[in-house]
Amino acid sequence: MEATKTKLVDYRVRNGVALLELTNAPMNCYTLEMMRDLDEAVLAARFDESVHVIVIRGAGEKIFCAGADINMLNSVTPTFKYYFCLHANETLNRLEHTPKLVIAALNGHTVGGGLEIAMAADLRIALRNTSVPAEKQGRIGLPEVTLGVLPGTGGTQRLARLVNKSRAIELMVSGETISFERAMELGIVNQVWEAASVPEFMEKVMKYAEGFCPPHKAAKAVGRIKRAVQTGSEIPFESALGLERELQQQLFQSDDAKEGIGAFVQKRKPNFTGK
Repeated sequence: MEATKTKLVDYRVRNGVALLELTNAPMNCYTLEMMRDLDEAVLAARFDESVHVIVIRGAGEKIFCAGADINMLNSVTPTFKYYFCLHANETLNRLEHTPKLVIAALNGHTVGGGLEIAMAADLRIALRNTSVPAEKQGRIGLPEVTLGVLPGTGGTQRLARLVNKSRAIELMVSGETISFERAMELGIVNQVWEAASVPEFMEKVMKYAEGFCPPHKAAKAVGRIKRAVQTGSEIPFESALGLERELQQQLFQSDDAKEGIGAFVQKRKPNFTGK
């Protein structure tokens, strides 16, 4: 696995999957510098034609991301905080609208801005660590109300779109953190996987992500499905249908569509190339 080290985000590519690792020990809290590194990594994955899927994780064994660095927020001006939130919004929007599947691998506690980062991904897979007692398993939530503020990096909007408005309000005004299993029941987390360690969990996630890459899947179709849903859900229905048709037309002209349709007719397994 070839790696390029940035200050606070480690970027590496393996078998068509770009792994973005948040590395601000010990809590992986984000600062403007980390968000700039994350933004740069998202752009690198966008422009790399060998990358078909993006996976985001937190460094270490216990924490995906504990949100914004509170010490940093305590030391800067209100104007800086405003532009800090604006830049974070722009970075997560860029991640959300990149036409490549994004998977958040929740390897530990995912709270505050950490959950806001995870909700900008398309899929969220969480770890139930079988070597850790139940009371030390990862928790998830948006507890910003306990600081007298709201989830300001897309949390109020994305959580309400994942669950219903009333449930989202309840979770945010209570400041409660919940188990990954409860989060899956609510629709915040897609799957909870058991593993005896974070490396074992991450290997499972990477293998899963590779399953959406060529030759297994038509990666261009995967990316356009994501674009149709992420953009289409935010615009009028008729406009969304128009977007869907345009994306479908792009796919009809792709090599993978010809291969997929031909393989179906010929009753053989398709061999996709991502083109």
